[in-house]
Amino acid sequence: MLDGKTIIVTGASSGIGAATAKLVAEQGASVISVDIVASTNPVGKFFQADLASQASIDQLVAALPPGAHGLANIAGLPPTRPASDVIKVNLVGLKYLTRQLVPKLADGASIVNLASLAGLGWPDAKETITASAVLGFDDVLSFCDTHKLEGARSYFFSKEALIVWTMQHRWTWRSRGIRMNSVSPGPVDTPILKDFIETLGERAEEDMKTMDRPATPSDIAPVVAFLLSDEARWIRGTNVPVDGGMYSDILCRMHGY
Repeated sequence: MLDGKTIIVTGASSGIGAATAKLVAEQGASVISVDIVASTNPVGKFFQADLASQASIDQLVAALPPGAHGLANIAGLPPTRPASDVIKVNLVGLKYLTRQLVPKLADGASIVNLASLAGLGWPDAKETITASAVLGFDDVLSFCDTHKLEGARSYFFSKEALIVWTMQHRWTWRSRGIRMNSVSPGPVDTPILKDFIETLGERAEEDMKTMDRPATPSDIAPVVAFLLSDEARWIRGTNVPVDGGMYSDILCRMHGY
């Protein structure tokens, strides 16, 4: 499915990023792995970068070769981290990296953003999402204070804004055939699952009762790989829930079904 393609995967040293890097390599892609944590056994060529730093991203973009056919934006921080760091990595850094890389991507490339079930309440956050459109690295701390983004709310907002940004760019690079989509997992059994449960408390425990089990990274990676492939070329600006039916359960309960 990905024979002959070069795919950039951020967050590639662990969790969903590591599973995605491994899978796309198995499907024939040449992988460029990116993470803040140096991997002892990276897939493909490894670049170390901090997505909370504009300077680090600029260095990464300058070092990356041109002509990549896909960008999987998997790197992210959990809600137990400081709110400003969460917003920088999960939203501001992701958007900045993507914008800087687009000129170096091949025509027909695919961009896949890892969002979350936590972001599906985006219709209720329009004012703050709109305000974040021009948010830069230096403004994140004051933005969080102004919009009361702290604790779990910072994480939820980062994913809400990411889903909207994905939809907004459904056709931005259409003249070059570059498309963007997102994937929204529910709870995933990774080292940071405990961080989500710790932060969300009773809400997380109640939501988990609706599932037969948390996802594994290998449940999410195939969906990312599909969206990176040419088979998904007519899917644009779409957010795909991959959550074991959790979002459907929320919708049914919300609307009385």
